This record gives sequence, C-alpha cells and structure tokens, in this order.
Amino acid sequence: MTTAPAQDQRRLLDVQALDTRLAQLAHRRRTLPVHAELEALEARRAQVDDQLVAARTIASDVARELAKAESDVEQVRQRAVRDRQHLESGHGSAKDLQGLQHELESLRRRQAELEDVQLAIMERAEQAAAAQQALEAEQADLAVQAERLVARRDAELAEIDSEVAAVTAQREQAVAGLDAGLVALYERIREQQSGLGAAALRGRRCEGCRLELNPTDLERIRTAPADEVVRCEECRRILVRVPESAS
Repeated sequence: MTTAPAQDQRRLLDVQALDTRLAQLAHRRRTLPVHAELEALEARRAQVDDQLVAARTIASDVARELAKAESDVEQVRQRAVRDRQHLESGHGSAKDLQGLQHELESLRRRQAELEDVQLAIMERAEQAAAAQQALEAEQADLAVQAERLVARRDAELAEIDSEVAAVTAQREQAVAGLDAGLVALYERIREQQSGLGAAALRGRRCEGCRLELNPTDLERIRTAPADEVVRCEECRRILVRVPESAS
C-alpha cells in the first residue's frame, strides 16, 4: 500500500485521535483509584475474618473453662451445705462430727481457691468477648465501606463505558468510507507501535516520535505526490501532511 487519497490520510488523524481516546479510557478503567481502595479493603476484611474466627474460638474455649469452674465451685458449695446440715443435726459420734468440722474448713479453703480461679477465668472471658465484639463491629463497618466502594466503582465504570460507547460510535463513522488499504496499514502499524499508527507532520516534527526530520527526508516528502502514503523514517508511522507541515 503506497497511495491513498490525501483527504483520507488527513481523516486518519481523526481516527487516531479517537483510538487514542479509547486507549486512555481503557487505561483509566484499569487504574481507577477505587480498584486499589477495594483491594486494600478486601485484604483487611480477610484479615479481620481470620482474626474473628480465632477470637470466637478463644471465647468459646474460655466459656467452657468458665462453665467448668462454676460447676467445680457449685459442687464444693453443695458438699459444704450437706456437711453443715449434717453437723447441725447433731447426728453421729463426736469423732464423726469433728471430722465434718475439719472437712468444712477444708471445703471453705477449696471453695475460696476455686472462686479465685473462677474470677480469673471470668476476666479472661470478658476480654475475649470484648475482642470478639470489636472485630464483629469492624467486620460490619468494613462491609458497609465495601458496599459504598463497589457502588462508587460501578458508577465510575458505567461513566467510562458510556464514553467508550460514544467514542466507538464516532470511530465507526470516522472510518466509514476510508481507503481500505490505508486503514489496514494503519491498523498494522498501530498494533506494532503501542497504539499510535499515524501522526501529523507539523513543521519539521513528526508528532508520533516527536523527532524533527532531516532536510533530505523533508524534501522527499514535500515533493511526493499528495496521494502517496509517506512514513516517518524514525518511527515508521504513517506521516500525514497537514497545512502546518513544512514546505
């Protein structure tokens, strides 16, 4: 492909501008700040979920410990009640009654020890419950934040998608009727050159690679027929001659 109507070559710049805009929108879609915010939030949610599982396990274990401690205290208390009732009844030998008194004293000390253990476990149970409640509150708060971020992300993506649809429609109109060979060449170069297949020649500069052409290349381009498709010797993009090109 070496020739195409000069008007089609100039219209190719409009297509390039629309393709550049589509590339910008695709980049914006991928790099919305809300994506990073959501990623960080989801990482924290996973962390909190794990911590909450551990906190609930601890709370459950401590609750079982407390139930056992309460049971131990109650058993000693009931045994003391029975011994006291027996002692107060006055039934039995003096030796038996004396033995009951000794056992009551032993039970009193044992109950005191078990109640100390019970209190210590109760403190741990309160701490475990507080930790669990704090994590549950954070979990709920993070869920609300996630809903808001997802809504914001969806709204921003919808706005971008709407613009993409509009630009795509404009591109279809811009490409319609263009020389097929010229468009095929443009697409091939655009794929090879990071999305930029055609650029204007303004003054002595190629707006694709931003380099100035040497006098020899400029003279060759100046004297080339208007329908010849010329390319930048530096970046090999289609070089479109516009009124501002050097003469």
